[in-house]
Amino acid sequence: MATTNLPFFIGARYSRAKRRNGFISFISLISLIGIALGVWALITVISIMNGFEKELRGRILDVASHVTITGNGGWLKDWQSLSPVIEQDTRVVGHAPYILGQGLATLGSSVNGTLIRGILPERERAVSAIKDHMQDASFDDLIAGKYSVILGEELALRLNAEVGDKITLISPQGQSTPAGLMPRLRRFTVIGTFSIGMNEYDSALALVHINDAAKLYKSKNQVSGVRLKLSNVYDAQRVSYDLSKDLNYQYYLNDWTRQNENFFRALAIEKRVMFIILFLIVAVAAFNIVSTLVMVVTDKKADIAILRTLGLPPRSVMGIFFVQGVTSGVLGTLIGGVLGVLTALNVKTIVPFLEGLLGFQLFPADVYVISDFPAELRWGDVINIVVAAVVMSMIATLYPAWSASRTQPAEALRYE
Repeated sequence: MATTNLPFFIGARYSRAKRRNGFISFISLISLIGIALGVWALITVISIMNGFEKELRGRILDVASHVTITGNGGWLKDWQSLSPVIEQDTRVVGHAPYILGQGLATLGSSVNGTLIRGILPERERAVSAIKDHMQDASFDDLIAGKYSVILGEELALRLNAEVGDKITLISPQGQSTPAGLMPRLRRFTVIGTFSIGMNEYDSALALVHINDAAKLYKSKNQVSGVRLKLSNVYDAQRVSYDLSKDLNYQYYLNDWTRQNENFFRALAIEKRVMFIILFLIVAVAAFNIVSTLVMVVTDKKADIAILRTLGLPPRSVMGIFFVQGVTSGVLGTLIGGVLGVLTALNVKTIVPFLEGLLGFQLFPADVYVISDFPAELRWGDVINIVVAAVVMSMIATLYPAWSASRTQPAEALRYE
C-alpha cells in the first residue's frame, strides 16, 4: 500500500513545494490561470447561449403559431369547417383564425412598416401569450367595426403614438379609382400596447379585430389561416403530419420548427463553434503544463536518480510527475468551474452593472433580437466542460512524465 501511494505523495509534495527556479513557478501559475479562465469563459458563454436559445424560443412561440393551417393562394375559406377535425386531436389545446398582411402605419409625419394581424379576440387568448404582455388594453377591447389597434411598444414609440391617438394603416393592395390605382387605408384608434421583449415583434406588429382586417384587405369571408396551440411544442411536426392526413392533404400545414429551422440551426452551429474556440483556451493552457513539467523534470533529475537508485520503478516515477501535472489541471478546472457557475447564475445582475459602469448597452435589442440575455446553467454542460478540461490536462502530462521515467540514474548523477 505504501509503495502504491508513494508516487501520489511525492507528486503532491512537488506540487506544493516552493521551486528554486522562479521561472518554472511562473509558467506553472500561468497554465493554472489559463485553464481557470478557459473553463470560466466556457461555462459562462455556453450558459448564456442556452438561456438565449430558450428565451428566444419562448418569445417566438408567444407570438408565432405552433402549427398553422393555410389554403391555396394564401387564403382559407370556411375555416369553421376545420374545427371538428382539429378538436379531435387531444394534443391541440386551442385554435384561432387570423388574417396577416404587411402594410404601413402613419401618424403625422411618422411612417413605419408594420405587420398587421387580424385576430378573433374570443379565440386568440387560447393560442397567444401576448395577452400577458399588454398595457392599457386586452383582446376583448378589440371590437369589430370600432377600428381599434394594439401596437407593439417599440412601434408605438417610433410613431410617437399614445393611447387615444388615431393612426392610419395602409394596405399595399391597391384599389382602382378615377384618379388611378390608390392604396387602401383605414384610420384606427390606438387602445393599448404590448411588449414581449423581442424587438422583431415589438417594433412591427399591430393587432386589430379580424373583421376590421378583412375590410382593410378586402378578404371577404376568407382568412389567412388557422393557428394551433399544442400542449407540447415539440409535437409540432407529428401533429402537422397527422392533421394533414386527417384533412385529406387539402391544406398546407406548417409548424414553428420549419418556420424557424434555419435560425435555430444557426444557433446550434454557433454554440458548437463557440465551444471549440473557447476550449482552445483550455487546450493552450493545458499544454503549458508540458513546458512546466519538462523544466521540472530537468530540475529534479538528481531526485529522480536517487529514487531510482533506491528501487523506485519507472512506472512510479511517471506517476509522480503525472500527479504533479494533473494537480495543476484539476485545481485550475475547479477554480474556473466555480467562477463559471457563479457567473452564469448571476448574469442578470452582472450585465446591468457592467452596462452602468461602461455607459452603453452590451447587448442592444435591435442587434441581438431580444432585450436581455438570461443564462440557463445546465449541469450536463458543466460536467462535460470540467471532464474535458481534466482529460486535456492528463494528456498534457503524459510525455513529460514518460520522459522522467526514462531517466537513467548513472547519467543523471554523473555531474552531481
